[in-house]
Amino acid sequence: MAAVFLTNGAVFSNLLPRYPEIKAALDLGNAQFGAAVAAFPLGALLAGLTASALVRRFRSSRVATFGMLVVAAGILLAGLAPTWLALAGALFVAGAADAVVDVGQNAHGLRVQRRYGRSILNSFHATWSAGSVLGGLMGSAAAGLGIPLGVHLGFSAVLFGVVALIAFRFLLPGPEDAERGPVSPVRLRSRAAGRAVLVLLVLGVIASAGALVEDSGASWAAVYLSGSLQAAAAVAGLGFVALQALEFLGRVGGDRLVDRFGSRAVARGGAAIVTVGMGFALAFPSIPLTIVGFGLAGLGVATLIPGAMHAADELPGLPSGMGLTVLSWLLRVGFLVGPPVVGLIADATSLRVGLLVVPVAGLVILLGSRVLPGSAAPPGGAAPTQAPG
Repeated sequence: MAAVFLTNGAVFSNLLPRYPEIKAALDLGNAQFGAAVAAFPLGALLAGLTASALVRRFRSSRVATFGMLVVAAGILLAGLAPTWLALAGALFVAGAADAVVDVGQNAHGLRVQRRYGRSILNSFHATWSAGSVLGGLMGSAAAGLGIPLGVHLGFSAVLFGVVALIAFRFLLPGPEDAERGPVSPVRLRSRAAGRAVLVLLVLGVIASAGALVEDSGASWAAVYLSGSLQAAAAVAGLGFVALQALEFLGRVGGDRLVDRFGSRAVARGGAAIVTVGMGFALAFPSIPLTIVGFGLAGLGVATLIPGAMHAADELPGLPSGMGLTVLSWLLRVGFLVGPPVVGLIADATSLRVGLLVVPVAGLVILLGSRVLPGSAAPPGGAAPTQAPG
């Protein structure tokens, strides 16, 4: 299962350090570039709600692994795009496939977690971060060496596509909900149902804020470092690498922290790290501080999205997989809104001002984190996701 998460992180991340090159080759402004990048989450939003049905029909193992082949093809086409429209179209296709893969791999990860009987989903997301670091380093090296985009991204697509297909042989067999305990039919009163929907929406808001933080490193770190701060091509990719590397470290130890303190306390501490760390980096701009700032942003949101996914998947009264699917769809709003908003602000003022959305997202997470479990809950059982009071 870890290999599937790794391939998902690595394939897309190979493209990100090449964004400045693509932006320059197509002669795009910040707003145009942001709009093209937003096609990826737009495709994810439009396709994401089909993921639950696809998982039920074909099983999460097949959706997660075979969907990665479509993602890899879309990323390759994006690197070869001759026009803005072709770039946006390729990213749209890759994003649509990625949304389905995302639900599939997390649904399968939760199956594995139920068998373990303790929190391990953060560890799977850690391998996603490791894959992102690997992909970012590959992309940075390829950019520094001047390797053509087609050669670089074609190699990446083949390599990680093969890894995904091999990993499929080792995933769990059987019905999709085989690991869930017996669940009696639940009829929620209208008040209880309304509360469950409200909790799911708030989970979507804070997950979207976490997605916006992650996207800041993916879409803008290399552009900001190479443009505003005049970093070399090989160095410009390190902002994204730092975000993913510290996010990886946060997720490696995240399961133990969540088991001990609960998702809510961990999310609040992480939100403070995002707000202070990135705020300080933007207040005192330099190449080293900016790389550190992006790294702290990744550390701060390390456990947020896995925690929100677990909470949504265990909400009472929802059909199997529905909470996870809706949450995965809602968090894509952060990926969709982030690039064009930052781009528009950057064109009107500066990219440094546009990146202030990152510490603002940290404050949103801090305010909304009360819907997360306040104490550890058994991974196989219902988590106390309702807000207190």
